[in-house]
Amino acid sequence: MRVVLTPGALADLDHIAEHIEKDNPERAISFVGELREAARRLADLPRGYPLVPRYERHGIRRRSYRRYGILYRLDPDRILVLRFLGPGQDHDRALQLI
Repeated sequence: MRVVLTPGALADLDHIAEHIEKDNPERAISFVGELREAARRLADLPRGYPLVPRYERHGIRRRSYRRYGILYRLDPDRILVLRFLGPGQDHDRALQLI
């Protein structure tokens, strides 16, 4: 199953990189690479992570990676990564589904 990043997820990666880059430009690049790899590996076990409470009806799951959350949904032919959330970011605001 292929993993697809939404425009929102790609924008999140850009913001994460910009934030880390202020203190450590090299780490910004490597950490965003790690997040991308963690998202890609969702294909290995797509149902292996829990549904997000209150978003079960939307099928949204969350994988944690180093205090960041990868929010995704299983579609028939792909895994759609919706957002990458940093520590303390609000699911409701990020997803805008409720």
